[in-house]
Parts: sequence; structure tokens; C-alpha cells
Amino acid sequence: MVQRIWSASFGPLLLCRIALREFCCGLLLTLGLLSGVAGGADDVAKAESVKSSDITIERVLGREYPDPYKHPASFTELANGDLYLAYYGGSGEYGDDTWVRGSRLIKGAAQWTKPEIIADTPFRADGNPVIWQAPDNTVWLFYVVRYGPTWSNSRIKFKVSHDNALTWSDSDMLTWDEGTMVRSRPIVLNNGDYLLGVYHETGTDREDVSADTTSFFLRKKKGENQWSPTNRVRSRIGNLQPSPVQITDDYLVSYSRRGGGYGPLADGFLVRTESRDGGYTWIDGTDSQFPNPNAGADFIKLANGHLLLVYNDNNQGERMPLTIAISTDNDKTYPNRRNIVNKPGDTAAYPTALQTKDGKIHVMYTSEKRTVINHAVFDESAILQAK
Repeated sequence: MVQRIWSASFGPLLLCRIALREFCCGLLLTLGLLSGVAGGADDVAKAESVKSSDITIERVLGREYPDPYKHPASFTELANGDLYLAYYGGSGEYGDDTWVRGSRLIKGAAQWTKPEIIADTPFRADGNPVIWQAPDNTVWLFYVVRYGPTWSNSRIKFKVSHDNALTWSDSDMLTWDEGTMVRSRPIVLNNGDYLLGVYHETGTDREDVSADTTSFFLRKKKGENQWSPTNRVRSRIGNLQPSPVQITDDYLVSYSRRGGGYGPLADGFLVRTESRDGGYTWIDGTDSQFPNPNAGADFIKLANGHLLLVYNDNNQGERMPLTIAISTDNDKTYPNRRNIVNKPGDTAAYPTALQTKDGKIHVMYTSEKRTVINHAVFDESAILQAK
């Protein structure tokens, strides 16, 4: 269990004023459409300039921007209609010179603003940011700080913003237990509580996730400022980076990345777990039907109640293709599937999914050896009507 979960009782926040609003004048990006496939689930991405009739993919940030390394891109829709993304950048995954940057797509604009550093722990490596605006309009930034040579030396920190991510509070610790990390946005439960999927990674091998790596969840009760942990979800070869959805008041389902190595694994699948008491306790994880190359996935509930899973449909060690699967019967079956990116030799890694107020589905992912952040936009019909 987590040794101590820090109280998020903020009192007066010490806000660091950044610019009032970033002008879109610095190195504006030309849209580069990376995948353009109209048709069925097995289509292959064409040239970067090709656009599908029902899926648009743009290049948000590339090599021309600071930081050679750009990885997990988390994003949220703000109350003012902007989209805001966060990622960690620097020299590389295990560089000590990494920090969290934020960029904004102002409502009505076609291009994202120049990314700015929004979290930087002195003499430490920052990673895996998660950005999310809560129903009370508080914007939460969760991120990982590595206190040793591997991710199993990490802890989770957070900041908040009360002005749509223009300025941020000081940082604080969310978890003190070494090896705790975060990947997916929180969800709001039917009773108003917040549920954040987190995980505890063990071991010192950078090329293998230990079998005793476990997922769990932090719960913030409505009206309170304390995040409390659930039980740990254990599984056959370990699991991490859980993404939960609530189906009924009592019934929740979560999919997690598998543990193990990064090479081919015939029995490598996303790990499924469920709760029957509103998310307070979770059963042991079991192999799902979805192949997984030891890579991140995301699982969300759409406004119409359908469930959307975005993942790499591959257990041969490759983070390609990038596949969308939709269930219309509460996780019983997933007959609706489509590869939205399938570019041999590249990766479509760490996808994050979001449905905006206008009903559009957005997916962010990284490519080209984690130097490019991409943004896909489509309607649910693009998946349901795929043949």
C-alpha cells in the first residue's frame, strides 16, 4: 500500500504568473497529415500529406521544437474551449534534463502555441505528465519525478491551475511510496468522487517490467482534499498504467498495459480488471482479448455510453498499428475496430483519447522515435462504419 498519500489541501495557492495568454506567433506549425486512410480496419497509412475522408491526423510538435525527446502527450478540453496538452521533453527517456511542457490550441485556431515549461524539478528527471480539468474547473497536472536511475525510483507530484492553465501553483507530492507513477486522466464517478489510475513499478531492469508491478487507484471523495489508495491489482506477468471507466454505479472496468519484456510475446495482452463496489476494491487482473506489446493504451467512455479503447494491436514488440475498438454493449464485445495509423517502421506510442463537447473523438500519440506528437480527430462513425 502507499505509505502516505499527501493531503491536497491547498489554502492560498502561490501562483507563478506566466504570460496572460500565449500569442500564436512563435514558430507556428504547418499541419502535416501523417495518416490518411479511408476504408477498413487494415488500411495502411499513406504519405504524410494525405488526409482521410473521415479521419484527420495533424503533426502538432516535431523536431523543430525544443527537446529532442517528446513523449507521453496528455491533453484535456478546457472550460473556455481550448485544448491543452502536456508532455515531458529533454535529451531522452532517462535523461536528467527532462521537464514538463505545455502547449495550447486556442479555440478556433488552427495551430498550437509554442510549448512552455510548466514543471521542472531541480536536479531531477520529470516524466509522464497527466493534464485534466475537473468539473469545478480546477486544472490538475500530475507528473512523475524520478529519484534514481530507473522508473521504479519515481514518485508522483502535482500542480493545479484555477485560470485554465495560464498560471500554476507550486508543486506538491501526491505519493511518497517509491515506484509510484501515473499515466491516464482521472474520471469523475457517478457520486462525484474522482478516481485516478496509478501504478507501482518494481525492479531495476530498464528492459523488463517485473511481474510484481501492480496497478491501483487513488480516490478523492467529493468535497474532500485527500486522495486514498485502493487495493493493488496483481496479474500473471505484472500490469501498469490502468485506464478505468464506470459502467454503472457499482460496476467499473479497467484495462492496463502488461508487464514483462519489450520483445515478442505470444501471450502478451492488455490486462483487464473490474470492480463491483463502485471502485473501492478491484479483482486480480486477467489477460484480455487485446494484444499488447508492453505499451500504453487508453480506455474512455463516450457521451452515448459506448466504450472506446485505443491500443497497439500487436504482441510482437512493435507499437504499430494504432487501433480503435468500440463496444456498444458495456465491454461485452468489440466488433467495431479500425487501424487509424499503420505505418511500418514507425511507432504510434502512448495514445491518449478524449471526446470533446462537440462529440468529436481526439487521440494524441507520439511517433518517429518519440520526437513528434500527433493529433487525430474523427467521429465515432468512422470506426462503427469501417468494413
